[in-house]
Amino acid sequence: MVKAIHTAYAPAAIGPYSQAIQAGDFIYVSGQIGIDPGNSEVVEGIEKQTEQVLANLQAILTEAGANFSQVVKFTIYLNSMDDFATVNEIYGGFLTEPYPARATVEVSRLPKDVLVEMDVVVYTK
Repeated sequence: MVKAIHTAYAPAAIGPYSQAIQAGDFIYVSGQIGIDPGNSEVVEGIEKQTEQVLANLQAILTEAGANFSQVVKFTIYLNSMDDFATVNEIYGGFLTEPYPARATVEVSRLPKDVLVEMDVVVYTK
């Protein structure tokens, strides 16, 4: 069974996709960027964007009845690897051990020219 997950506490999808999809025991959360869902504006700077991305992910997970402790895989997309240490420090503040698997990659461009985007896979059992 596949179920779409949506919350008003995270930005609405920019295109034809769901904020998240639950498929069996897994939840696949679409890439989140640093858009404040209150005003639909991108927040400024790598620190604020990272915090907003994680808050958006958290809101979607909450709507799904899950939390960061159930995340098994993070993918982080950075506009510049120069921001890796900053993002890593903020990211680490949202997690506890055992930490999820993770990939971090630098990409040439992200939606709305943001500095960071993240998506997650959650195991619900």
